[in-house]
Amino acid sequence: MISARRAVMTVGCALAAACILATPARVHANPAQFPRPAVLEPDVLFWERIYSKVTTHGGLLHDDRHLDIVYEELTFPPGLSGSERSALVDTVRAHYERVLRHLGTGAREDLSDDENRVLTLFPANVSDATLTEAAEHVRFQLGQADRFREGLVRSGAWEKHVEETLRREGLPGELSALPHVESSFNPRAYSKVGAAGLWQFMRSTGKRWLRVDATVDERLDPYKSTLAAAQFLNINYNTLGTWPLALTAWNHGAGGMRRAKEELGTDDIVTIVRNYQGRTFGFASRNFYVSFLAALDVDRNADKFFGRIDRMPHDDSRTVRLPALMPAQALEKSIGTDRETLRALNLSLLDPVWAGRKPVPRGFELRVPAGVDAGRLLARMGQAARDDKERTVVVGKGETLDRIATQYGLRSRELADYNQVSARDVRPGMTLRLPAIKADEDSAPSLLPESSVAAPETPSAAESNSAVESEPTVDLPEVHLVAHGESLSSIARSSGITVGTLLRLNGLARPDLVREGQKLRIHESVSEAGKSDPAATAADAPVKLPAVATSSSPHAAVQGVTPSNSVRAPAVDSADYRVADSAIRVQSSETIGHLAQWAGITRDRLRAINQLKTGESVDFGRRLKIELSGVDTATFEARRSEYHRAQQAAFLSRHRVTGTEPRRCQAGDTLWTLTRHGQIPFWLLREYNPDVDFGAIHVGMNVNVPIVEAATASTPVSSAEGVKH
Repeated sequence: MISARRAVMTVGCALAAACILATPARVHANPAQFPRPAVLEPDVLFWERIYSKVTTHGGLLHDDRHLDIVYEELTFPPGLSGSERSALVDTVRAHYERVLRHLGTGAREDLSDDENRVLTLFPANVSDATLTEAAEHVRFQLGQADRFREGLVRSGAWEKHVEETLRREGLPGELSALPHVESSFNPRAYSKVGAAGLWQFMRSTGKRWLRVDATVDERLDPYKSTLAAAQFLNINYNTLGTWPLALTAWNHGAGGMRRAKEELGTDDIVTIVRNYQGRTFGFASRNFYVSFLAALDVDRNADKFFGRIDRMPHDDSRTVRLPALMPAQALEKSIGTDRETLRALNLSLLDPVWAGRKPVPRGFELRVPAGVDAGRLLARMGQAARDDKERTVVVGKGETLDRIATQYGLRSRELADYNQVSARDVRPGMTLRLPAIKADEDSAPSLLPESSVAAPETPSAAESNSAVESEPTVDLPEVHLVAHGESLSSIARSSGITVGTLLRLNGLARPDLVREGQKLRIHESVSEAGKSDPAATAADAPVKLPAVATSSSPHAAVQGVTPSNSVRAPAVDSADYRVADSAIRVQSSETIGHLAQWAGITRDRLRAINQLKTGESVDFGRRLKIELSGVDTATFEARRSEYHRAQQAAFLSRHRVTGTEPRRCQAGDTLWTLTRHGQIPFWLLREYNPDVDFGAIHVGMNVNVPIVEAATASTPVSSAEGVKH
């Protein structure tokens, strides 16, 4: 078996390493910002080998702690299926595990060739215990050289823009190599866990800065997603203080890396990747920084690794802001180009647009070929918008009359009357007629500046404000002005709706975030009525427990740091949901009812062990003793985490972050004022200020306040001037 297998395998760890070391001098990263410690050099060389020598038709069997120990390079015979490849890897891995266990018994004589070779990979005085333990750390890493080479070719289209955007945001240009690790510079890339685009944003994380819905997914836009990535990296760096930790946080999360720093008392990357024992700090997280250094080295010295690379030409497309909703067919006709060309330039527009089921949204920044005559195009598009008499839309699964009306800039009653239907009549597959769009004279399309350092892709604050003025007038929903002494509960009762509905309609995190003079939306549309209410947080209200995650973390580590299987950017949550010393810290929107049900005990029992009076609420940050009954710690933490993720996902499905506003706290500032009178949930404020103690707000304290807008609107929640994006 071994000899037959060896016919399709090659062993060359030492030779490959020697070849890499023998190459001419290279361009390396700035050592002040991206240090390359000698102790991590074998790890960097391992990933250079994966990226430049070993293709996806094979891989390396190695020790997952000491990457300089490579047992074998495995090459897959042609024609093997995925399951057959996995079976072969398992067979070879089991072989080396047996070899190591045999050596661990003290055997040093009458060894086979494989046993002798494996023994030489370890120091001469290696102990039997070390060899036995190594049997538990045999791992397979798929090669990436062919994908990396393809990524180098693709990078020509966007790498210049990526680097310019990073530098414009005050970040090192070296970070432009990160998409090689994430996606092989493929803007169409999707991972098994739902990450997308050049930067592989998860849906929940992407929604912080980008539009992500059934029509547009800006994670797939190389330009907009790059700006979002720059903002995300900036937050990581400001939080952690070094680029090795900030990059590791891209994979593991800023909160996780902050805990690593605190636990070990250092920000030294070597100490952390070698010694931190965080529950979800696995192989992918430990290797993210060294894999980035390797990707940067291969990218900057591509000819040394691959020979001549003919990269794609730089994308020189232009951007036009649409004056009205326009179907893809009308765009083809106006621009005079085929649909596939338009689709290749506008990757964020999803299948329903190109299939004709959805129009391109009004205000969308459409990319067009550089040679298009701007004047003629603007005239044709404006005329097309005015000539569009009537269009139709096919109702998709899960869509409602309200949702469709909002998307097309209509009122629900207007759309219902036009089709002579009621909201409850709307079903998937039904075709609805849309009233003709009236394009305003002052809403003509505009040609936006070309991509350059001086002309960012995103509109300026002035452009955003002017866009708001040209939006069609929409009736405001019914509102309630909070009077002195009123509570959310009393308003809910008088309005005939639930507290949870009020929280959801107004984007509030907690029932106590209501103050005199505040305007509350209390209108519940027909299609909204009866929906499940993930934000219901009335004191001691029963909670429907979410499904317990199979892993204690939503970002369970997976083997390999490759474009297809590496753990993606973290979800928006740096809160600590752990149980420590049989106690927890209360987080925003949690109640006695929540905590008791997650723990499997009664509310009375939880009050008793914490000496709380009946009806007494618990404030954010308060330390509570917790007693678990019928559940273990991991289950409690998972239930708690899932609850908060559901709340956050609900908020991010309706809002997006457009920037931040630096604020210096004044006398009288509280959490209420910092969250824009409850319009910004506290967990989002905390995410942008992970090192701020909000339990001790004081004059002069600096806070970054996120600026939030409705996902379908152009007006930010924050109206402060001088906002920086």
